[in-house]
Amino acid sequence: MKKFEVLVSALNNDPEQLIGRMNLESDAVIINQMDHRDKRAVDLDNGCRVRIFENTDRGVGASRNKALSKAEGEIVLFSDEDIVYFKGYEKKVLKAFAENEDADIILFNIEVDERRRTYWIDKKTKVGRFNSGRYPAYSAAARLSKLKKAGVKFSLLFGGGAPYSNGEDSLFFMDCVRCGLKIVAVPVKLGKEDFRESTWFKGYNEKFFYDRGVLYHFLYRSAAFVWGLRFVIAKRKVMCREVNALKAFSLLCAGIRKGKKLDKSCGGK
Repeated sequence: MKKFEVLVSALNNDPEQLIGRMNLESDAVIINQMDHRDKRAVDLDNGCRVRIFENTDRGVGASRNKALSKAEGEIVLFSDEDIVYFKGYEKKVLKAFAENEDADIILFNIEVDERRRTYWIDKKTKVGRFNSGRYPAYSAAARLSKLKKAGVKFSLLFGGGAPYSNGEDSLFFMDCVRCGLKIVAVPVKLGKEDFRESTWFKGYNEKFFYDRGVLYHFLYRSAAFVWGLRFVIAKRKVMCREVNALKAFSLLCAGIRKGKKLDKSCGGK
């Protein structure tokens, strides 16, 4: 079994060029969503291999789940096509796991544009139910065997190419916590984001708040309305310009009710 692999989610890319742009210098899996199906491998000069799987499925959740199904590394690092790694990133990840033997998932720093930044790790931090929602999937590396044993996968309802806006990362980490996986964040920087405009964010409009409500049901269950109210109050000065706070909360509540229906239709409680 390979020691380490990067799992890359991509859309309509030239994988060979992507390897260079991302500065990949380790074993990797690239899931490239295209209008056709293909698979091949590229051998790097250092002896590492990048396996490429092109398919017609859509959605970032589907892409990450496909990557997990193809992964062979003991440690896997989630990534997106717009991440550029610094030299030696593999050694940094493996060193962090060696120093945190009880951690199943470790979160790292990736430099991003200020408009997108939701987190920055200044000191080692335990991650649980109440602080897991800030971290993106591309900050995370995990012990593959622990993920498979827990049966955790990314939701197909949220994120780019899915019916509802972002949130697949938050839900993934929350599910990991619920399954008893141990998550820690460390102040180690692996790379930076090559900024691009979001494929899903169109402003704080009605869809944004409705979709946030759907997500909050799956994140917080019976406490979704309380967390939704807290969210609107805390963010009203920034987010409630196009949609006023009262309307925003009403939309969020409607989304929560929709989430309950979706959950029941999928056999949830």
